[in-house]
Amino acid sequence: MSVAFRRESDEEHKEPRFELPIPAGPNLVTEGGPALIDGHIAKLEAEQADADEARREEIARSLRYWHTRRVTAIVAPVPPANEIAFGSRVRIAVDGSERVIRIVGDDEADPAAGLIAFSAPLARALIGAADGETVSLPGRPDAVEVIEILPVAST
Repeated sequence: MSVAFRRESDEEHKEPRFELPIPAGPNLVTEGGPALIDGHIAKLEAEQADADEARREEIARSLRYWHTRRVTAIVAPVPPANEIAFGSRVRIAVDGSERVIRIVGDDEADPAAGLIAFSAPLARALIGAADGETVSLPGRPDAVEVIEILPVAST
């Protein structure tokens, strides 16, 4: 029989499904990080029971990621009060506009909510700065003014 009439399975045409990428470096989290991870795991496990086969495979893939992140989570110590570090809350001014941010772990980041991953360029520029300092971003000298290091709110 000609190869042109051979039925190929649908599996031959699917893109390979790789694992979700794990961010490089240590898995630092704030004091609320483990609970956040546990919440993701609980939500996925609850959804898994009623999901169809394709969705169960996606959920299993996500669960492998979150279980790995839970096992490797390192709760960072409370940041110092006089220097920006992992976990710090900071009032900054960028282009004349003030905002409060907190430097958090990769999985905790939500820029719209002011939660900036410690691996982000802004956080890397701020770490080590003190009140009143101005820090540079690539291509923008004196781009960010540190107005105040705030107490870390308990979560």
